[in-house]
Amino acid sequence: VTKLKMPGSFKSLLDQQMVGPSTEALTESDFPVQSFKPKVHMPFKRIPGQNPRKVEEERRRRLYLTFDIAELLACKGIDSNQLMPRHYDPDNIPPIEETKDSVFPIYLPLKVFDDDEYDCRTPEEWLSLGLEPGSCDRKPVPGKALLPTDDVLGHEDPKSQELIYEWIDVGVLDYDKETELYLVHKTDKKGLVRDEEGRPILNGGITREG
Repeated sequence: VTKLKMPGSFKSLLDQQMVGPSTEALTESDFPVQSFKPKVHMPFKRIPGQNPRKVEEERRRRLYLTFDIAELLACKGIDSNQLMPRHYDPDNIPPIEETKDSVFPIYLPLKVFDDDEYDCRTPEEWLSLGLEPGSCDRKPVPGKALLPTDDVLGHEDPKSQELIYEWIDVGVLDYDKETELYLVHKTDKKGLVRDEEGRPILNGGITREG
């Protein structure tokens, strides 16, 4: 009787046995899978003639991924860069020809028009999407944020006339109830949410050391 001998190149043999495409997510991501699932108001028990709940979730997920907030606003004639308030500069008022029919700068903050009454999730529910089953660490939740392209000047003077604001992919880390603001972190070129040392940011960036 002899024991089973494992070949030294066992991993390479397994790689050669891969046949056809795979449904496995091969791309690395710092976002949980459930954080991309849309909220569907459907019974868990399927009614005859109705689509299963998982099918409806997948259809809406694919549909929502085709939407781009920058394109949707541009189709309505809205310049995203104009949504952020800037310092009023009376010496550099653009002529009417450039501003079309708007002579005065935008003065109403976006918060005036913000209504969360019909939001499908509360801030706590959004953050809970970062919790994976069996894990005590909360991962970031994917989102889009209107942020300045220049991080240095954006922190020093967010209302500078020189800043350009764009919709950028971010990971939502935390939420402040008092200010009603989310803490977000820009994704890198690979779509990952990492700190300066290249480690995934968990639990809103709070470490055991505080």
